[in-house]
Amino acid sequence: MDLRIDDLTGSEVAELLSEHIQSMRIHSPPESKHALDLEGLRKPEITFWSAWEGNELVGCGALQELNRHHGEIKSMRTSSSHLRKGVAKRILQRIIDEAKQRGYRRLSLETGSMDAFEPARRMYAKFGFRYCKPFSYYIEDPNSVFMTKEL
Repeated sequence: MDLRIDDLTGSEVAELLSEHIQSMRIHSPPESKHALDLEGLRKPEITFWSAWEGNELVGCGALQELNRHHGEIKSMRTSSSHLRKGVAKRILQRIIDEAKQRGYRRLSLETGSMDAFEPARRMYAKFGFRYCKPFSYYIEDPNSVFMTKEL
């Protein structure tokens, strides 16, 4: 698998992110949807990676700098045809490694509280993320779960 920093201009990435946003609309009410679209990901404080097997996009993920010691995982998504093949684990490990290289002390994320998000929550827990209170601009929300990892 080839993980590369992506400029968010390719049609494959746009399609995968559209699938991601659609899935969030299905599983999360509008006031609880925190997934970023293409424009939301095109910020200088966000680094976006795409994962490829040959010419096929298999997943993506992003790291947003909240401050010089704290990062947030954004837009983790595995292509529906590549679920449970270790794609998300590889992307997550790359994001954790980058956060450590940058000297972050903490890495956090928001994900859904619904059953559809259980596999993601289990994966994050296996990587050492623990449940926490809302961080950054987030507020308590029964549809959201917040997790963090000290680095």
